[in-house]
Amino acid sequence: MSAVNHGEPSGSVYRERLSPSLWVLVSAALCGPMAALVFSPIDTTVALIIGALVGLGVVGILVAGSPVVEVREGMLRAGRAAIEVDLVGPATVTFDDEARHARGSGLDPRSWHVIRGGIDAVAVFPILDPDDPAPTWVISTRTPDRLAAAVRRAQVATR
Repeated sequence: MSAVNHGEPSGSVYRERLSPSLWVLVSAALCGPMAALVFSPIDTTVALIIGALVGLGVVGILVAGSPVVEVREGMLRAGRAAIEVDLVGPATVTFDDEARHARGSGLDPRSWHVIRGGIDAVAVFPILDPDDPAPTWVISTRTPDRLAAAVRRAQVATR
């Protein structure tokens, strides 16, 4: 889910958690009934409790472990990496076939990429720092136009 925050004390201009799609979460939740089947010969009550805990645990790990894309305090953060917004160029926003190409055969292996299946759009930011080994950042996002606009606003605010 994406969320754009205006006027928050944290200074966050844009924040999006790249959580798994619904079908992935439903598939993960099926681990619960499978675990319950394993323990059902021992005790059905224990099996149901273990199944519920396993299902909730797997879904919780998937959601909590999802990378976050954020523009805050003059920094663009994608997953565990961060870069100053002044060191990135204007984003190229792609959808559908162009996005599949940017995530697939068109992906430079030297690029920093945070890519999630089930998220169709991609924002590609060229890196202006000549010392940075990554030529671009390729970021999956549900709202690439908002992400690009948030980076532009942060660039203007830091100047």
